[in-house]
Amino acid sequence: MGAPTTPATTGTPPRPIPGVPSAGRALTRPRRRLVAAAAALVALAAVGAGSLLDLRTPAPKSADAPAGTFSAGRAYEDVQVIAARPHVAGSPANEQVRAHLEQQLRGLGLETEVQDTVAPEAGQLSGAAGGATLARVRNVVARLPGTDSTGRVFLVSHYDSVQTGPGGNDDAAGTSTILEVARALTTGPRPRNDIVFVLTDAEEACLCGAAAFAASHPLAADGGVVLNLEARGSTGPVIMFETSRNNAKLVDIFGRAAPHPVGTSFAVEIYRALPNDTDFTAFLDQKFVGLNSAYIDGGAIYHTPLDTPAAMDRGSLQQHGDNALGLAREFGDTDLTDLRSGHDATYFPVPGGLVRYPGWLTLPLALLAVALVAALGWLTRRSGRASTGRLAAGFALALVPIVAAPVAAQLLWLAITTIRPGYAELLDPYRPIWYRLAVLALATAILFTWYALTRRRLGPAALAVAGLAWLALLGVLLAVAVPGGAYLTTLPALAGALGGLVALRTRQNGPWPVVAVTAAAAVGVVILLPTVVLLFPALGMAMGGVAALVAVLLGLVALPVVDLLHPQAGGQRGLLALRARRLAVLPAGAAAVAAVVLAGVGLAVDRFDAAHPAPTHLMYAMDAGTGQARWLSHETDPQPWTDGYVDGVTTVDDFPGLGDAELRGGPAPKADLPAPKVEVLSDTRSGDERLVRVRVLPQRPVRLLTLHVNGPTAVTSATVNGRQFDVARMATQKPWGFGVVFHAPPAEGVEIALTMYPSLGDGPVALRVMDASDGLDALPGFRPRPPAVGVVGSHSSEMLAVARTYPI
Repeated sequence: MGAPTTPATTGTPPRPIPGVPSAGRALTRPRRRLVAAAAALVALAAVGAGSLLDLRTPAPKSADAPAGTFSAGRAYEDVQVIAARPHVAGSPANEQVRAHLEQQLRGLGLETEVQDTVAPEAGQLSGAAGGATLARVRNVVARLPGTDSTGRVFLVSHYDSVQTGPGGNDDAAGTSTILEVARALTTGPRPRNDIVFVLTDAEEACLCGAAAFAASHPLAADGGVVLNLEARGSTGPVIMFETSRNNAKLVDIFGRAAPHPVGTSFAVEIYRALPNDTDFTAFLDQKFVGLNSAYIDGGAIYHTPLDTPAAMDRGSLQQHGDNALGLAREFGDTDLTDLRSGHDATYFPVPGGLVRYPGWLTLPLALLAVALVAALGWLTRRSGRASTGRLAAGFALALVPIVAAPVAAQLLWLAITTIRPGYAELLDPYRPIWYRLAVLALATAILFTWYALTRRRLGPAALAVAGLAWLALLGVLLAVAVPGGAYLTTLPALAGALGGLVALRTRQNGPWPVVAVTAAAAVGVVILLPTVVLLFPALGMAMGGVAALVAVLLGLVALPVVDLLHPQAGGQRGLLALRARRLAVLPAGAAAVAAVVLAGVGLAVDRFDAAHPAPTHLMYAMDAGTGQARWLSHETDPQPWTDGYVDGVTTVDDFPGLGDAELRGGPAPKADLPAPKVEVLSDTRSGDERLVRVRVLPQRPVRLLTLHVNGPTAVTSATVNGRQFDVARMATQKPWGFGVVFHAPPAEGVEIALTMYPSLGDGPVALRVMDASDGLDALPGFRPRPPAVGVVGSHSSEMLAVARTYPI
């Protein structure tokens, strides 16, 4: 039966077409359905390709690039020096890296110094073990004086690495970028404002280097603009993922000065909600404004021995440098006296630039989207394409894919990690692309299945309006709770509603309804497709359900285009109706098969081998007083290699410096290793208070010392190497009381003064001290890992801890 047509639209809405059920009416009814579907899909594919191509990293420039430009080739030479081996804070290897940085900066004629001090972690709150966390830090600071400075611009990165890897990306990428930016800036005219290059120490341990600079360095006294450079992977676009509050002016400068501006206000909202910190955190605690940027894909190597210079994507390094140099020049010539605005900006990348608008528009736009979707629903009902009941039912049923897709994605990953438990210890698989595509195919299958099952009964128009209604509603909720993320649903809902209104008010069998809904879907593609792509590395496959949710939202925006993939709705009878229903399930079936195949390919391709080893976690803890030693592991489902050392869960209360109450453990041979010594320098009383001053001395090269107090007393005040701490604000590690964790301790030891009050009566007080070094190879009973077994990226991997209790 031929498709019925409608007359050209006039001022009166069209009436229902006789003989065609209202449930069969769509927003578009093109004469040549296959041609319209093909054209719409090609257009959306082109828009999607353009959006994704805009996320590509630039081609790296060679070492002979012009002097005034950033060259990844030149910067990479520094990467090879900085990341030649692991260089944890306080180690001889870190001293060699620091000497190289000083030499490079002084060679550029910059005023260069080393800030050598003891500093607490950012915020002076406890790290893993409860109490006060400090470190001896040596920050490398250089200054390029401005010609008529209105403030200072600080380029910041950390030069230390974790103990388990050389830090080829984290953060040799940021450090080498700053060296190359400094070189480029010194070859041209001096900027108006001072540019300060801050290469911090002990970021991996406690952010202590950045905290020391921000709180006490004279150059930081008046605040300024901070550009922090990081990496949490090995590849991918550099994302500006964090800002200071009231960022509108900063974002505007970023959008026009960064050659490759990738960043979203949604990422800022996510990062603010996560328990993650970088050096940028220390500056936010002080009077600074700024931007924090990193590339984050390839997270499987993060903090592992595989984080070598060879693993680095030099395109990502080039983007880091291009953006840092462009921003340094722009902020270097900008009046810095008033960069705070009264609001945060909403922003996101589009091909060719960064869209941004004031944050105060977020709620009005969300409410406008609700109004336009309501108008679309009214016109859809008025035109006979859906009844009120079908619109309501569509709205209720549209929640099914919104909930089902993320749940299914999480269940898929649960199944995959059941098959391959080692994935649980990784930020992301080594080769995650197949799993990411499987999640997208699964979300597509769920959406298409839902659409095929509900389309015939409710009609395409009702479902299209229902999908937009959910996006508009989510936009309002986000505008209230997470304003920076509201654009994700508000703008597609606005575009979808406008496209639907145009489609309903134009000639139904002409091209314009298809053009209108395709243009609306294109807006969704531009906004949501890059978000899906960026969410996968940002959150990892363990939270792939978030990407699946956004993918479903994109599908809801594009429902009128999705409908073109189905046989025309309405009017079919008998065999034609049966054939139409069968054809309607084909897209869903194809997507479901694709999800299974892609997941299977991922399991087949991403196997653990010598180049992609299974992550394992192991450490050694010995009580020098009792002579008892244990192997310990964080792994909840130990790998076969780890299983050879640990069995059941064990308590580790006797090692409060580890910061865990329970770990998997197993007996270990005693090693001939000395515990740190405690020298009592003084022990006096003043009324009910007892004042004890001790020095804790390491007896071997270590990267940290800890001290914890136990007994019928409460520590009321503490001073560590001359720095006083507000004990009342600090958490404790039960059953122990106040504790101190000192990273990169000096050879002469750490002096600690404690004021104690007998809150539970008189009795002896015990001091539990522990030190920790790295490397298990020389321990008795340790068996080297096979080639396909690696080290998990953890601050306690390969730790060798020795503890002892001293009564005083």
